[in-house]
Amino acid sequence: MLCLLALKPPGMRPGTIQLGMWPPGIRPRMWPSRKKGRNGSPHRHLPPPSSISAASTATAADPSPIHRAEQSYYGVGCPLPACLLPFQPWTPKRASSAMMGAGSPDTAAAAVAALLVVAALLGAASAGDIVHQDDAAPKIPGCSNDFMLVKVQTWVNNREADEFVGVGARFGPIIESKEKHANRTGLLLADPFDCCAPLKEKVAGEVLLVQRGDCKFTTKTKNAEAAGASAIIIMNNLHELYKMVCDQNETDLDINIPAVLLPKDAGTILQGLLSLGKVSVQLYSPDRPLVDTAEVFLWLMAVGTILGASYWSAWSAREAVTEQEKLLKDGHESLVNCEAGGSSGMVDITMTSAMLFIVVASLFLVMLYKLMSHWFVELLVVIFCIGGVEGLQTCLVALLSRWFKPAAGSFVKVPFFGAVSYLTLAVCPFCIVFAVLWAVYRRMPYAWIGQDVLGIALIVTVIQIVRIPNLKVGSVLLGCSFLYDIFWVFISKMLFHESVMIVVARGDKTDEDGVPMLLKIPRMFDPWGGYSIIGFGDILLPGLLVAFALRYDWAAKKTLQSGYFLWSMVAYGSGLLITYVALNLMDGHGQPALLYIVPFTLGTFISLGKKRGELRNLWSKGQPPRVCTHEQQHLIDPASAVS
Repeated sequence: MLCLLALKPPGMRPGTIQLGMWPPGIRPRMWPSRKKGRNGSPHRHLPPPSSISAASTATAADPSPIHRAEQSYYGVGCPLPACLLPFQPWTPKRASSAMMGAGSPDTAAAAVAALLVVAALLGAASAGDIVHQDDAAPKIPGCSNDFMLVKVQTWVNNREADEFVGVGARFGPIIESKEKHANRTGLLLADPFDCCAPLKEKVAGEVLLVQRGDCKFTTKTKNAEAAGASAIIIMNNLHELYKMVCDQNETDLDINIPAVLLPKDAGTILQGLLSLGKVSVQLYSPDRPLVDTAEVFLWLMAVGTILGASYWSAWSAREAVTEQEKLLKDGHESLVNCEAGGSSGMVDITMTSAMLFIVVASLFLVMLYKLMSHWFVELLVVIFCIGGVEGLQTCLVALLSRWFKPAAGSFVKVPFFGAVSYLTLAVCPFCIVFAVLWAVYRRMPYAWIGQDVLGIALIVTVIQIVRIPNLKVGSVLLGCSFLYDIFWVFISKMLFHESVMIVVARGDKTDEDGVPMLLKIPRMFDPWGGYSIIGFGDILLPGLLVAFALRYDWAAKKTLQSGYFLWSMVAYGSGLLITYVALNLMDGHGQPALLYIVPFTLGTFISLGKKRGELRNLWSKGQPPRVCTHEQQHLIDPASAVS
């Protein structure tokens, strides 16, 4: 589900951070950061924001850090175990011809189940609250700054070099936000290096690089200011960052130069640059844009995916009805069941599946939370690739079959898969290679394109194959998802002391940027980089309801305005948009998207049905009343037929 994240932390201008958090897009354990990273990425950043611990002295006890940076969960989604429904209650009517060629109903059901598992793992993974409570670092007069990330750009002999990211102190002046207004100043090593005693020599406005020692941060900064320094950069003695705060009993806090703390790795590299020649630095903390174009494109991507998947689902259902009517017309009544019209090639979600969803999804989420590690993320990547291959080949076969009808209509028997079309055999290798290349190069800056292609194909395929048979099942499924999202984003903090959904989404205890089951777009105009992301569950679950609305409209021969599809799409788009708005109104606290999407989509559907007097039929049957063609013929008066 979506778990949208902070556009800006509470009480802070964009670009600042609160206790223990990095802004979206900061990647951990990668040093140094560059404007154009060594791997071509916009930045190579640092350890987790959450690993900033409150400490006023070098000997203070260090709280155990959180090991993950908030990736770009900025307008983003937490994938819910979307559609992680028990498989047994599902009753496939007939194997889908789009699934690997044909096969038995059991094969189709197994393939659908696999797709749903992948989509579900996705939903249970993404989220991230970049704002944390600041009770551990209270503000006092003279020591009341908001913690903010600071960029440290370096030059060696007037040639641009590495860029690092540190954290500003609770005390001192606010660091400049505009790069063009920030001064480029020379860098010197402090003497003594820990700056715990007055410096041996005066400096002329340079920035001092000092080592974290056994004295307070405020003491170091006062000594540097007294020596004439314009700023102080402190090298931490650990790989994590810690908050530079003040003691409660400190009173002399008239400090007029900024202080920035760098992790050990970055500080060591910066110190090494001094041996290469004259080093100068520039300190600034750029603002984040309130709205990035990535969020607009992500909204369009989510809405467009549901739109395309719904039309494919409705078209498939109409084709099935047309085929059945043709069989009836030819006299093959024994092959067709009128009440099941349009169900061919689809899998219906039952009430039992919908009600058990929240239980099964929660068990998977807890399993992810407990077993999250590097190898487990690799396993999720493999599962995602398998689902992505299935989804991509299904979409390509359906698309290309219009132009290559002979290849699509000719089949060959393949062990395990059954009858497979020649077109599927031709397309499948391309899909496998595509997924493997993405898995191998998924850490590259352009890998998000492949991830989105595989993800969208998977979502579209699932919405085309799996269906909600009536509004009652849809209400139970979305209602359970609504509760699931709220519980694991907000209430789980009371039981696990952290948001389980957020931790799983970030991929804590791993070197990855979280699980792969989500759509993401890079934040192109954000100075801190990162991605805007949305989980599969925030698209897939509402998409099932929207597809049901379009199938009903086509079966009832409703116009766009008099039907339910148009208003369901408007409701979904509005709910997703309101989620982004709520993100700002809630001062950046993570928001589960289904908290807003479900009331919008489900509420609109039910309200329209009640107003039009069709709610009873929508609720129980899910299809308009229809009389089979052969039954109509039996009702014709024989005498009138003769005349």
